[in-house]
Amino acid sequence: MIALSLLVIPTSAFASTGSSSSEGVNEKFGPPIVVYGADLSDSEKESVKKSLSVEDEAEVKEIEVDGDDLVTYIQDGDASANMYSSAKITRKDEGKGLVIDIVTEENITQVTSEMYANAMLTAGIENAVVEVAAPKKVTGHSALVGIYKAYEVSGEKLDPERTDVANDELSVATILANEAGIDEAKVSELLTEIKKDIAEKNPASKEEVEKIVTDQLDRLQIELSPEDRQLLIDLMDRIRQLDIDFSKWSDQLSDLSSTIDGIIGDIADNEGFWQKVKDFFQSLADSLKSLFK
Repeated sequence: MIALSLLVIPTSAFASTGSSSSEGVNEKFGPPIVVYGADLSDSEKESVKKSLSVEDEAEVKEIEVDGDDLVTYIQDGDASANMYSSAKITRKDEGKGLVIDIVTEENITQVTSEMYANAMLTAGIENAVVEVAAPKKVTGHSALVGIYKAYEVSGEKLDPERTDVANDELSVATILANEAGIDEAKVSELLTEIKKDIAEKNPASKEEVEKIVTDQLDRLQIELSPEDRQLLIDLMDRIRQLDIDFSKWSDQLSDLSSTIDGIIGDIADNEGFWQKVKDFFQSLADSLKSLFK
C-alpha cells in the first residue's frame, strides 16, 4: 500500500491562448467571429456558445455556415450536408502563427488540432487563434468550412482551389488515422514532413512527389496499402501545383513540425511511464505469489 501511494500519475495539457475580453476589440482585424453549424438546434447552439465562451468576449460577430457554404469552398460539396461543428476565430498579427483549441475534444471524433492546422495552412489561413466546438459527437469536418467563411468575413479572400485541396487533405488524414489505423499524431507528422519536402525541393513532376512520399513513409516506418499510398500521392501532387509561396510556407510548416514532435515525444514518455506501472504491478504480483509458496 505504501508503494502504491507513491505512484503519481502525470497528466499533460496543451495550452492554448484564446481571445480575452480584457484585450478589447482588435481594431486592425475586428472582433472574434463565431460561426455556428446551421443544423444546430436552439439548445445545441446555446451549448456551443458556452463552450466557446462567447459571453466572455467584449464584442463578437456571429454567423452561420450551411450547405451552400460547403459548395462554395469545396468542389463537389453536398449542399444538403448537415453542419454541426462550430468555431470561433480570432485573427492575430503576422508571425503569431496558428493556435488550434478543440474545446470539446470528446465530441470531435476524427479531426485533431494538428490536422486542422495542417489543412488551414494549405487553405492559406495563418496567424489566428481558432477554437472548435460541437454539442454532440461529430467528425469535425464542417468546422473547417466555418473557419473559411469566418476568415473571409473578417476581410480576407481565400483561393477556392486551396480550400478544396485543404478539405481533401483533411479527408485523407482522417482515412489514414481511422481506416488505416495510423496514430493521429503520426499522420500529422507524415503530412507535415512531406509538405516541408515539397516546399524545400520544389518537385516538378508527380514522379518526384511520389519519391518524396515514399522516402517519408520509409523514414517514419509507416506502411500503407497501395490504395492509401496512392491517395496520399495524388493529394501531395495537388498541393505541389497550388499557387503558394513555398519559401514562406516552409517556415510555417517547421513551426507545426516542432509542435507535432513535442506531442509525439509526450506520447512516447507516457508510454514509458505506463510500462513502468505495468512492470511494477507484475513485480507486485510475483511477490504476492511467492508468499503463498
